[in-house]
Amino acid sequence: MFIDSHCHLDRVDLTPYSNDVGEYLNATKADLLDHMLCVSIDWEAYPAMRDLVAEHKNISISIGVHPNETEGHDPSVNELVDVALRDSAIAIGETGLDYFRLGDVADLDCQQQRFRNHITAAKLTNKPIIIHTRDAKNDTIKIMQEESAGEAGGVLHCFTEDWDMAKKALDLGFYISFSGIVTFKNAKQVQEVAQKVPDDRFLIETDSPYLAPVPKRGKPNYPNYVKYVAEKMAELRGVPLSKIAAISAANYDTLFNR
Repeated sequence: MFIDSHCHLDRVDLTPYSNDVGEYLNATKADLLDHMLCVSIDWEAYPAMRDLVAEHKNISISIGVHPNETEGHDPSVNELVDVALRDSAIAIGETGLDYFRLGDVADLDCQQQRFRNHITAAKLTNKPIIIHTRDAKNDTIKIMQEESAGEAGGVLHCFTEDWDMAKKALDLGFYISFSGIVTFKNAKQVQEVAQKVPDDRFLIETDSPYLAPVPKRGKPNYPNYVKYVAEKMAELRGVPLSKIAAISAANYDTLFNR
């Protein structure tokens, strides 16, 4: 059975399922989705996200603010810690650095300080940190090293970088998570990393509703599509699908203390 280690269920279109999470889960049982982690992006939307999945024991949550979120509240370390403990969040994030749409120097400083705050909160709560990184390879690793992020551990989610960055993250004790991007024909760099990451250090995810995997590319993404990511990982690593499902689930349980 599969675990989607990173999704945004509160942003997924559930209208085909009467906007009901329970109906969605029942309708997709054949895809063997056993568990998912619903990841926080912004402070204002977090309460609704939490409440949406609260009744479902097979859905966990994180608390954090995405680096591209510039309009809403930027929580302090204490706020992150308090909410994570109060709501039994299993991780801090997603956070990190995203320079793809970076504005001015103030935006850069804000992203970097927010990232540092999240790492501090992860260490204080003894919870792993979920890291988003785009076009910020060197600064991401630098801040992880400077803030001793390895003390908390965590995952570089939706990995799109090269083996050099993956190796540096692995050396810090982090996991590498692969999304539907690994199924894309032109994603040779990501596929190379997917072949090299040790068995005990990879996760699979959808990042739904974004980045639907082949054969659903270009359509809305759903957590149960994580099976397609697993199928590609099995192909790349030359192992049965059942092994990818079992290993990625075990890694998830280890990282998130499930």
